[in-house]
Amino acid sequence: MSTRNLDKLMAPKSIVAIGASSRPRSVGAAVTRNLLGGGFVGEIHLVNRKGGEISGRPVLKSLAEVPGVPDLAVVMTPAETVPGILQELGTKGTRAAVIISAGPGAGADGREDNERWRRKLLRIAQPHLLRIVGPNCIGYMAPRHGLNASFGPAKVKAGRLAAIAQSGAVLAGLADWGSAQGIGFSHLFSMGDMADVDFGDVLDMLARDYETRAVLMYVEGITQARKFMSAARSVARLKPVIVLKAGRHAAAAQAAASHTGAMAGSAAVYDAAFARAGLVSVKGLGELFDAAETLGHGLLPRNERLAILTNGGGAGIVATDLLIDEGGELAPLHPRTIGQLDKAMPRIWSHANPVDIVGDADGARYAAALDILADDRGVGAVLAMNVPTALTSSQEAAQAIAGAAGRKVVPVIGCWIGGPDAAVGRKVLQDAGMPAFDTPLRAVRGFMHIVAYRRGQRALQRTPPSIPEARSDTDLVHSIVNGALAEKRSVLTEPEAKRALAAYGIPVVPTEVALDAAEAAHAATRIGFPVAVKILSRDITHKTDVGGVALDLGTEQAVRDAVQAMHDKVCTVAPGARIDGFVVQPMIKRPHAVELIMGAAEDPVFGPILMVGHGGVAAEVIDDKALALPPLDLVLAEDALSRTRVDRLLRGYRDRAPAARGAVGEAMVRLSELIADVGEIAELDINPLLVDADGVLALDARIVVRKPEAGEERAARFSIKPYPVELEIEVRHGDEKLRIRPIRPDDEALLQRFIRRLTPEDIRLRFFGPMRELTHEMAARLTQIDYDREMAFLLLDGEELLGVGRLAADPGFEQAEFALVVASDRQRRGYGELLLRHVLAYAQARGVKRVVGHILRENRGMIELSKRLGFAPETGRAGNTDITMVKQLGTL
Repeated sequence: MSTRNLDKLMAPKSIVAIGASSRPRSVGAAVTRNLLGGGFVGEIHLVNRKGGEISGRPVLKSLAEVPGVPDLAVVMTPAETVPGILQELGTKGTRAAVIISAGPGAGADGREDNERWRRKLLRIAQPHLLRIVGPNCIGYMAPRHGLNASFGPAKVKAGRLAAIAQSGAVLAGLADWGSAQGIGFSHLFSMGDMADVDFGDVLDMLARDYETRAVLMYVEGITQARKFMSAARSVARLKPVIVLKAGRHAAAAQAAASHTGAMAGSAAVYDAAFARAGLVSVKGLGELFDAAETLGHGLLPRNERLAILTNGGGAGIVATDLLIDEGGELAPLHPRTIGQLDKAMPRIWSHANPVDIVGDADGARYAAALDILADDRGVGAVLAMNVPTALTSSQEAAQAIAGAAGRKVVPVIGCWIGGPDAAVGRKVLQDAGMPAFDTPLRAVRGFMHIVAYRRGQRALQRTPPSIPEARSDTDLVHSIVNGALAEKRSVLTEPEAKRALAAYGIPVVPTEVALDAAEAAHAATRIGFPVAVKILSRDITHKTDVGGVALDLGTEQAVRDAVQAMHDKVCTVAPGARIDGFVVQPMIKRPHAVELIMGAAEDPVFGPILMVGHGGVAAEVIDDKALALPPLDLVLAEDALSRTRVDRLLRGYRDRAPAARGAVGEAMVRLSELIADVGEIAELDINPLLVDADGVLALDARIVVRKPEAGEERAARFSIKPYPVELEIEVRHGDEKLRIRPIRPDDEALLQRFIRRLTPEDIRLRFFGPMRELTHEMAARLTQIDYDREMAFLLLDGEELLGVGRLAADPGFEQAEFALVVASDRQRRGYGELLLRHVLAYAQARGVKRVVGHILRENRGMIELSKRLGFAPETGRAGNTDITMVKQLGTL
């Protein structure tokens, strides 16, 4: 839906608890107790048809008796009563409800009953714009508002960490663990069955919540993948999001016709989606808690290199090994740092990182070492470790670290190893607001989660290089696919599949089709020996499994014999298979080539996915693959390839020259474009795809097609909206022939050159302040947009950028904000009006109801332009330096 009315959930002024109770050990009693004891300063109304009072408060017998309109309702009554309660709440004007009640069904047999019940709740709530959290959840907590509308732990510390979980037990565990560790939360959402409010809605809210600086998520399943990806990418650009996906090893629901298709619905797809959004994945609750430990304390390393400070050499070595195992890096100490440590530490200190200050280190030595390390700019963070000894006090060491001046300069993670003595030290660190762990593994992982987030942010900001514009023949591919569907075939023949690939610029081996042995021999003579011969059958998925491939045939007779033997074996092994003919190809001699597999399939949650990995007949056995969500650019393609083991071979070794990895990336981009343009493609495999220093070549291909569903849009299947090529247009402007197209990630350099041409005054009017240069980070943010909620149109005269018009919509498309800038030397020619009209037409086509623009008061030209196009100034902002111009969209 959107974030509409969810402010009533996150910051309500009044609450009604329906089903409030004092009956011992009941859910109603637990929620009521938490609600009354949380410290909420607004109104709380208790409702139970039995009436009475609880904790000195009156209990009303019906909703009708509740004065005013409560912002938030908490419902914990039997399932059969909930629809009527929602109807009353909607009529009354309440706009948010947490439904703790579970559905009427029990066990697996009751799933359909529960689903019908959930749909009924949503049908009742939607006309009233009443938002539902749950049902079947433990509730919602906002500790900073004193709000605990849950049957989770009674006391939850307020802080700046948000937690979202489909499992109430996991959420309760996180809350209780946080209390024990001194970690506070801004919000805790129990998602339950997600009849209405889902992960995307919550992430959209948290992206705008300045009191939340990091987010923890426990996910069992995602609904509305595009909304989730848009929200996740938005929040991950601003703050770390750590996610645990449960149910990683559920078996696939059905067999697929391709290698790639077999991976649809797998945990690997979720991992690919989370990585694409910039989220950090963890594998278990322990890791989630470790991430909470560092995130909850706001740890922000200066860089990704770690210094280890310890009183035990063995503990330091273990931590170092773990750091390297996790992909981390030790900080190299500056010579000046080593010199300072030489003066302050015992002669036998380690003289390197890990900094072992030996077993008799007291608090003063710890503090001195930490202060010296903090002055080394090459140190991103310090892991301070302590092992209890009979010579010193672990508590004193912790107190020294907590009070050291260096702790204010560089982030410090504590790791006090051991039992009761170490626990006292950990408590000292936690009370001082520091993360403190009991094992090196947990401490190192806590640090690496922040490193992973930093790396993800850099990956999101990488600028892809341009690739030559594809000479794609989409019409040809559609004709091939439609021909197969007309014949009621779901699988293209190998020659058809290769023609489709070639139409999108993916190199394929020349292929001829023969109906019998004689035709195959003549084809081989035309092609030139040696050749390969393969069976052509719509019923055979993997040719080698039935003896359907013969290689390195050097004579006509060898071809005839191979065709006959192949025919006989296929008839024996797969007697029901129809033999449509035989494929003859030149025998490719590329001795140093590596065999890859590349493919595409449709995931039931995230839509189209792409795969690249180690290919050949043993692809499943080797199981070396990486998945990626399209659309792809060269940066994203290279990232996927780098996550495979086979990529090490492609980089070259011994006497083998590096392979053309860029050609692999380009083939992945072309494949991404193919499945975006041709929605009938359900699964696709290229196996093997040969790659060496000369480039790539597809030897075999298989494409599974299906009829698109009625009304299905080209881009609707994608969880990340592809580049909208259909929005590229040519326009006449007077005597000029101009182009308008959406911005692309590879436009960064074009945009930076454009900004450098603007006058300082035009920059100030557009960006509300001076700017010497458009940084890479800002340019990446402006060019790498979400084409679903954001749009930026470029106005071009040939290759010259004349202006940029932008539109950013809220999640529900209720309102969108525009921004506009025209090249300083091309103003007063009508380009601004041309662009703004185009932006408004696009907004109207997307269903945006209201467009606003924030314009500096001295920007008279932009104010007058917006007035000409139907904007009016918003009232009540007279004292501001800017004016808000508003247009209700109807007619332009």
